[in-house]
Amino acid sequence: MMLNYKGVRISWLGHDGFLFEHERRRIAIDPFKITHSPPCDAVLLTHDHFDHCSPPDVKKLLGPEGFILAPKECEPHVARLAPVTLLKPGEHFKNGWFAVKAVPAYNVNKYRDLATKTVFHPKSDGKLGFLITFGGVTFYHAGDTDRIPEMTKITCDVALLPVSGTYVMTAEEAAAAARAIKPKIVIPMHYGSIVGNETDAVNLRHLLGAKITVEVLEKE
Repeated sequence: MMLNYKGVRISWLGHDGFLFEHERRRIAIDPFKITHSPPCDAVLLTHDHFDHCSPPDVKKLLGPEGFILAPKECEPHVARLAPVTLLKPGEHFKNGWFAVKAVPAYNVNKYRDLATKTVFHPKSDGKLGFLITFGGVTFYHAGDTDRIPEMTKITCDVALLPVSGTYVMTAEEAAAAARAIKPKIVIPMHYGSIVGNETDAVNLRHLLGAKITVEVLEKE
């Protein structure tokens, strides 16, 4: 099920993957185990974990003139596929039809090793979320993250927020993040593939009630 927001078509590709379409341009983010998609002008990658930086899926999506935006940790995996522009948190990319700001994405309380307080997504890695302005709409793809202080500075129309817990925010934490960001629409993500299921997405809708519209998309 695709969502059309002010002329920009938004499709959920599963997990953290999305496709944005406006006029004749297409942008994809974090494609993983995709079944089909039209060729894209740009593919954005948030970090190098296999379910976000998947070279076979990136190759499926890239059009003949397509390019990649990603943090440096992704470069060894995808550099042979297309030109890669590397971004760090706080850096910008802009061309004639869309603009991107890379923003931080990291854990504060999701630990791979509780004894040493080692998190799955350390801030020091420079893993990314993205603020994307495309077709006059600003999207926030949070990446794999907990609720972090930087979210209070995010301004967007549509927020794509992880909800499954374990490696990322729970639905409760995502609801708190949404209340701080105040987007027009929230789309839950990061469920149904590695961890979590649609119950997490529906739970976010219940938690936010009528205050913020939550669109639970079907996988394309």
